[in-house]
Amino acid sequence: MTEYGQITDYETFELGDVRLQSGATLRGAKLAYKTHGTLNERKDNAILYPTSYSATHKNEEFRIGEEKALDPGKYFIIQVNMLANGLSSSPSNTPMPFNQARFPNVTVLDNVLCQHRLVTEKFGIERLALVVGFSMGAQQTFQWGAAFPDMVQRIAPICGTASTTPHNFVFIDGFTSALRADAAWNNGFYDKQPVIGIRAMGRVYAGWGLSQAFYYRRLYLEHGFSSLEDYIVTNWEGNFLKKDANNLLAMAWTWQHADIGMTPGCGGSREKALGSIKAKAMIMPGQTDLYFPPVDVEYEAQFIPGAEVRVIPSVYGHAAGGSLSPEDMAFVEKGLKDLLEME
Repeated sequence: MTEYGQITDYETFELGDVRLQSGATLRGAKLAYKTHGTLNERKDNAILYPTSYSATHKNEEFRIGEEKALDPGKYFIIQVNMLANGLSSSPSNTPMPFNQARFPNVTVLDNVLCQHRLVTEKFGIERLALVVGFSMGAQQTFQWGAAFPDMVQRIAPICGTASTTPHNFVFIDGFTSALRADAAWNNGFYDKQPVIGIRAMGRVYAGWGLSQAFYYRRLYLEHGFSSLEDYIVTNWEGNFLKKDANNLLAMAWTWQHADIGMTPGCGGSREKALGSIKAKAMIMPGQTDLYFPPVDVEYEAQFIPGAEVRVIPSVYGHAAGGSLSPEDMAFVEKGLKDLLEME
């Protein structure tokens, strides 16, 4: 059973028919979102917080709270679920004939343009104090800065790059191929979830999500797991089995084809797009992240005027940007607070 129906604490913004970057149309499109705090009269205290791969807003609420950087007592925080995550328009909830494998390919820019409509049409917000996101949320964060440079005051991409690198592309190809190898997947037109393929995907992902040091030091034992196998089955297979296979593949396509250079006016140049960002940027890669290593993040950051890179000194790999380690969370929290204090 998937988890989507169990999540009800959100609102829906109806977008109508949306023409996508590819030229295809996403019909009856909708964004699922949740807000925290109150928008002030000047409408200048808004923070946008897009979700990451396979996550919903529930998974990322840990950053929001009293006395935290994302304090709903000070800011109006909009968590927006990315397209294809199971709550916003997705293969699993779109009516025929565009359901399942007929769901159109969606880019990071498509997500951001839809989010822009939510922010401006629903709330009348003209300036965002901050856009912050982890992983694929970081990709959306960079894209916001490039697509709307005069609207975004600050960006905080956590454990992510603006464009997917060739090595990252290959990783995504690996776990999606594992899922598709299950005959039950049936080219995306299945009656039951391809469980074997999703389990295989989880095992491929497990080798990349955390660092070599995390496994060598058996840190999974500190998080309530009794063995390596228990960790892989419970955490990786188990969590992905809650998702819909076509949703996972659709989000993976978005991730795999992330390219900030495709921002209008940038002529396909990643460097030009990054150079167009005017927002104050606090970029926080994970030291041992295998998806988005610091070297890739630092290459991009050099083109963003005045950007600061703070590498999270962690052995938690990509998960350094998540909630597993109190030390990692504190590091990111300080970075966000420092950024929000910048005028």
